[in-house]
Amino acid sequence: MASPRVTVTGGGGFLGRYVVASFRDRGHDVFVPRRVDYDLTHEADVMRLYADAKPEIVVHLAAVVGGIGANRTQPGRFFYENLHMGTMMMEHARLRGVRKFVGIGTICSYPKFTAVPFKEDDLWEGYPEETNAPYGLAKKMMLVQGQAYRQQYGFNAIHLLPVNLYGPGDNFDPESSHVIPALIRKCTDAIDRGASEIVVWGDGSATREFLYVEDCAEAIAMATERYDGAEPVNIGAGFEISIRDLAALVAESCAFTGRICWDTTQPNGQPRRSLDTSRATTRFGFTACTPFKEGLARTVAWYRQSGPAEAGRHRHRQSGPANAGHHLPQK
Repeated sequence: MASPRVTVTGGGGFLGRYVVASFRDRGHDVFVPRRVDYDLTHEADVMRLYADAKPEIVVHLAAVVGGIGANRTQPGRFFYENLHMGTMMMEHARLRGVRKFVGIGTICSYPKFTAVPFKEDDLWEGYPEETNAPYGLAKKMMLVQGQAYRQQYGFNAIHLLPVNLYGPGDNFDPESSHVIPALIRKCTDAIDRGASEIVVWGDGSATREFLYVEDCAEAIAMATERYDGAEPVNIGAGFEISIRDLAALVAESCAFTGRICWDTTQPNGQPRRSLDTSRATTRFGFTACTPFKEGLARTVAWYRQSGPAEAGRHRHRQSGPANAGHHLPQK
């Protein structure tokens, strides 16, 4: 039998390009809608997308995203556009008889003070961290919608919660990049200028978990093939690192030997983030395989080879709803 046709929204973005490659390697015919052709915040465009692509499987990666600064200045946009895209993409998938809908959520949906490691059953134990709550809650509604549609219509929707991503092709634009690419750019720019220090937001006490982008793409493909449950599933690497230790490690990888100064007038974001990834292992056999230092070295090498101009070009490809593949804020 031919492999099912797959549509990947956000397939032109950071994570999306790797997801598309993973499905194509498996023999799928993959359709990637472009922002210029389909604005997924407009229902008419969503309907036309389904009519044109005729997907059997939909992987919904597209999102409007940003770091702490962007979330603080555009909370209304982040809520409205992400909510509309998810709601309409799933509703019209149901109406068109799509075989499976894979919703990609965010760990920004977890409560601010979730016990570490984050377990999927803790998603409803409190309100998300304030700076990204509108984004996190909008994405969380895909989980609610999918479970409701499964109950009423027998619709096969699954919900995955990837941790913070990094890797070659990330967004290094200083106005919108997340923590790892931001640190890499700060360090390399400081070396080029001969600067003796870099400034990093917060006090360095917050912790994060990071997953190499290729590993995440593999997890999404595996879940699409093997998982059909109503319960959300964390996708992570299973380790935790403080932002202070991360900054030192990035500086080492970039060969930056200057001082790291902390701007404590700026927020830390959520105090801690680290996932319990056992459900992904037991339900569809995923375990991250890229060591963090190795993945970080590959990312630094890509940025040095590509340079700021190419990194900025990647950012612009991600800027619209249908192309915003990097929908996982690393705050």
